[in-house]
Amino acid sequence: MEDIHNLVFFLFAMWLYITRRRQALFERRLQAARRNTVEKMRRVWELMEEDTFPRRRRRRRQRMLHVLLKRRRRPSIWAVSRSNEWWDEVVPGFTRTEWVHHFRMSEETFLDMCGKLRPAMEKRDTNFRVCVPVKKRVAIALWKLATNSEYRSISHLFGVSKTTVCRCVREFCLAVCTLLVPQEIRFPDVDKLQEMAAGIEQSWGLPQCIGAIDGAHIPIIAPHEKHRDYINGRGWHSIILQGVVDRQGWFWSACAGMAGSLHDAQALRMSSLWQTAEEGRVFSTRTRNIAGVNAGYYILGDAGYPSKTWLLKPFPDDGQLTAEQQTYNETFRKARMMVTGAFSRLRGRWRCLTKRNDSDIEVVKSMVLTCCALHNLCERRGEEYRQEWDAVVAAPTPAVTPGQDGDEEEGEDVRGALMIFFNNLSL
Repeated sequence: MEDIHNLVFFLFAMWLYITRRRQALFERRLQAARRNTVEKMRRVWELMEEDTFPRRRRRRRQRMLHVLLKRRRRPSIWAVSRSNEWWDEVVPGFTRTEWVHHFRMSEETFLDMCGKLRPAMEKRDTNFRVCVPVKKRVAIALWKLATNSEYRSISHLFGVSKTTVCRCVREFCLAVCTLLVPQEIRFPDVDKLQEMAAGIEQSWGLPQCIGAIDGAHIPIIAPHEKHRDYINGRGWHSIILQGVVDRQGWFWSACAGMAGSLHDAQALRMSSLWQTAEEGRVFSTRTRNIAGVNAGYYILGDAGYPSKTWLLKPFPDDGQLTAEQQTYNETFRKARMMVTGAFSRLRGRWRCLTKRNDSDIEVVKSMVLTCCALHNLCERRGEEYRQEWDAVVAAPTPAVTPGQDGDEEEGEDVRGALMIFFNNLSL
């Protein structure tokens, strides 16, 4: 043990000696350089003060010397030469099928979206360099959202820097959240609620139902602060996306950014949907008598959500369900396919939701809401969805657990009335 201490002390002494030696050598060289500079300046002044030069030439040399001593190095502007051949020559020749394959939408939808986002994303040329056009900036962001490729790969493909790619993605998501999200994802009005309820009743026989709710875990890297709060039931970091869709699979409510460790019921209480529903501003606007119960509008949730008059869930399958309860659960399961299908298409079209995102949590949140808005935009315009996109291996979703934390057991009368309603229809 003493030998080890001696060896450590010897190595430390050697390192200290070498460091001091190098520092002393640097100081001597610096002093020598300063002395040489002073000597050169002295010789120059002596030369200009000699009488061999006429007075006019001596003054001119003095002015030149002052200018040389005070002159600052002029700044230089440069840019790396990058290839834009793919964007300038290949992309203009894309067919409609290639546009949908690469950007998840047709060129017509792409150009229409660029026109809507132009006020927020357009840049101006400067005296130093030409700005990246709006179309190219939007295309860069769509490529990132559709493929979740690395910034380096996208920069090589589009002929821009990695910093430009990152900036384009951030600004595109911010513009979409500001301009498109309020248009594409919004609470329905009274007429729209009635139309949605009629469509769902026609498709699955559920009266007064206006949609279904579900959640998804979006993989992220571990945040610097409170990273344990974002570890979900599967053991990896994520944020929660909570969405409500209608019969067509369009989102009319979306909330993202909650920590992955939260239960579905806890995430619901943190969303704006909970406050709006509890205040009765949406679901109680119109009631209907169902088997003797005045039921308002409601949405369908799984076992992880609390039972409310405006949020119904199936009967827990404990192996002792009655035939009426089984009929209710089967109808319930078929109707909830509208939300499972919507989330499947959302993840298939925008693969950034299925792979771990290395951006900041606020950026990931804006990306998730952007994907929801783009999903609605593509679905409304009838954009093609390819079944091959379903083959993407998505991150496994934590298992659904029954509601906890003192969930209110309301809405039992509405659920019982619907059970009677379904069984009367089957008679």
